[in-house]
Amino acid sequence: MTFAEEQANVARHVTITGTRSIPAESDLRGLFDGYLRPFADADAHFYLGGAVGIDTAALDWLAGCSQVSLTVVVPCTVADQPAAAVASIRRWQDDGRLAEVVELGADRLGTVAYYARNRWMVDRSAFVIGFPRGADQGSGTWYTVNYAAEQGKPRLILPL
Repeated sequence: MTFAEEQANVARHVTITGTRSIPAESDLRGLFDGYLRPFADADAHFYLGGAVGIDTAALDWLAGCSQVSLTVVVPCTVADQPAAAVASIRRWQDDGRLAEVVELGADRLGTVAYYARNRWMVDRSAFVIGFPRGADQGSGTWYTVNYAAEQGKPRLILPL
């Protein structure tokens, strides 16, 4: 594979990151239709965390409305995730929509494990789409977006 072919392939790898706390008035379907669909062609590969909120909402939208390849990444195991997230992951896994589920095997859930998961996804992507809630630079979403910036990767930020 040539360098140009490698770059074209990597450019189709996208990480989704976002808040676990979605405001009730959010029109996620509209946001996803407007801002994910342009990147969701059949050659794309998306990395998503396995938490509730944007992770699960984006997984459900991408699996149901596109033919992209999907990888869900969790810090410990799928069973350690919230019940709603586990149900979504299992549903799309059973339907054959997930290319891969990656369980990173952290000793326990917490900020360190979530940040490691987010770095893992960004390291494998060429582009990051973030859905932060507010401007708190201490949030996991902003951590991930800023990590992508440090890597020189383009970001699309869609505040909720």
